[in-house]
Amino acid sequence: MTPEQPIIQLTNASIYQGHSLILSDVNITVNKGEFVYLIGKTGTGKSSLLKTLYGDLPLTEGTGQVVGFDLKKMDWKKVPYLRRNLGVVFQDFQLLTDRNVHDNLKFALRATGWQDQKEIENKIADVLEKVGLGTKGFKMPYELSGGEQQRVDIARAMLNSPRLILADEPTGNLDPETSDGIMQLLFRICREGTAIVMATHDYIVLQKFPSRVLRTENGHVTDNAALNFSS
Repeated sequence: MTPEQPIIQLTNASIYQGHSLILSDVNITVNKGEFVYLIGKTGTGKSSLLKTLYGDLPLTEGTGQVVGFDLKKMDWKKVPYLRRNLGVVFQDFQLLTDRNVHDNLKFALRATGWQDQKEIENKIADVLEKVGLGTKGFKMPYELSGGEQQRVDIARAMLNSPRLILADEPTGNLDPETSDGIMQLLFRICREGTAIVMATHDYIVLQKFPSRVLRTENGHVTDNAALNFSS
């Protein structure tokens, strides 16, 4: 992938969920180090768009590439390689409850092909330090607050030094003060060069941390959509 190539490029793309057309004529470009919000009412295609970007749904119409991978040529064999080059942050954390923070991250590294034990330990220490949890590796998920669990989720997304993080409602289950901390962390990661696309319903977050906005509505995606905070 050349430095000039966008991190995400969708051109005249149609997004399907099974046989149902969800979004049509989607044209999106996201560049290195760009922070982009994805907003829209429930059921308008935000999650389907994200799933297409990380290879969970196939792209069958139009063209698309994500971190140098051609989405039209994506199959189950190639999806793991795509996901090694991007990180996904979930609203419900999706941490393994039977092991501590350190071993959650170790499991993710092993699953993406890491084998050298010293490199694994160094990477885990690095990402935990970056998310402010350098001393919490021994903690079990149930011993952490919601905000701390979300930071672990973000640390997991950072393990492979991705060029792109896709975040699906990362502040959805958090109180306002904790949400602010998570947003500050995400914007710091973005300033260091990682592109971030974040789906959200939280207009307060958009007001506090303004950035480019994509809106899913009536089967289409509007770029730099005007915000109506009264809605």
